[in-house]
Amino acid sequence: MLVWPVGGAAVSSARPYGQATSTPGAPVAQDDQRVVLVGAGDIANCEINGGAGARATAALLDRIAGTVFTVGDHAYPTGAAAQFRDCYDPSWGRHRARTRPAPGNHDYLTANAKAYFDYFGENAGPDRRGYYSYTLGTWHIVSLNSSIAADRKSPQIEWLRSDLKENPAPCTLAYWHLPIFSSGPHGSEPQEALHMREAWRALSESGADVVVNGHDHLYERFAPQDLHGKADPNGIREFIVGTGGGGQYEFRRIRANSEVRNNRSYGVLVLTLGATDYSWEFVSGAGESFRDVGTARCTSQ
Repeated sequence: MLVWPVGGAAVSSARPYGQATSTPGAPVAQDDQRVVLVGAGDIANCEINGGAGARATAALLDRIAGTVFTVGDHAYPTGAAAQFRDCYDPSWGRHRARTRPAPGNHDYLTANAKAYFDYFGENAGPDRRGYYSYTLGTWHIVSLNSSIAADRKSPQIEWLRSDLKENPAPCTLAYWHLPIFSSGPHGSEPQEALHMREAWRALSESGADVVVNGHDHLYERFAPQDLHGKADPNGIREFIVGTGGGGQYEFRRIRANSEVRNNRSYGVLVLTLGATDYSWEFVSGAGESFRDVGTARCTSQ
C-alpha cells in the first residue's frame, strides 16, 4: 500500500469503518437532512483476477446505505452487453436499482454505449444523452457525459448552465468520467484534461462544491481550486475514484493542490451530504487498510 498524505489533519489511514446503519465519515450537520452518496468508477474487469476487484467493492456497497454513483467504465474491455451481464451484473449489478451512473469511454466502445443505456435504463437519464440531474437531500447532483461534446456551445453545456440556474441549492456536486486535474497517466493528456473544462467553468461560476471523476485507476483528493488549477478556498474540490476494481495505474507528475493519493487499494468513496457541509471517507476493500476521511463546508456557507 502506498499513501501520500499531504497537508492538513483530515487524513486518517486507521479509522475503523462502521456498520451499514451508521453514517460514514465525520458528522457533517446537526440535522436530519444528511444523505449518503457512495460509489466509484472503472469497475468490472473479469480479465483481471476473474473480476475479484469489482466483487470486493460491491461487497462494500452491501454494507452502505444510500444512493450509488458511478463515474464510468462499468464493464471492460468494451462495454459490451455480455460484459455487463457476466462481469458487472454479478457484482455491482445487485445495486442497480439505486445506482445513478455516468458513462465512460470504454462504455462507448460498443455501439455508442448501447449496452450501457440498455442496462441502466431510466437511471442513466433521459433520451440516452448520458447527462441529467437530481436532488439528494438539500444537494443538487449533476451527472455528466464526458464521452460526447462538451464545448461552450454544445447541447450538454447549454443544458448544464440552464440546469444550474433553474436549480439553485446551498450545495452542488457533479460527477463524470474524464478528470480535468489528475496526477495519474491521463493527467498529462491535454486533450482529455481540457474536454470538460467548460463544465468546470459553469459549475464554478454557479458556486458548486465537489466534482468526482474516474478514468485514472487510482484515488486522489485535491484541495479546492479554480479552473486554472490555482488553490482557491471558494473553488471546487475534486476527487478521482477510479478504484472500482478495473485495474490500477501508477502516478506520474504530481499536480498542484493534490492532497492525498493512493494506487494500491480498490474501494469506494462515501460522501455524507449535510445541509451546509459534507464529509468524505474512502473505504478500501479486500483487506486493504487505506482510509481518507475529512469534512468541509459548502462554498456558499
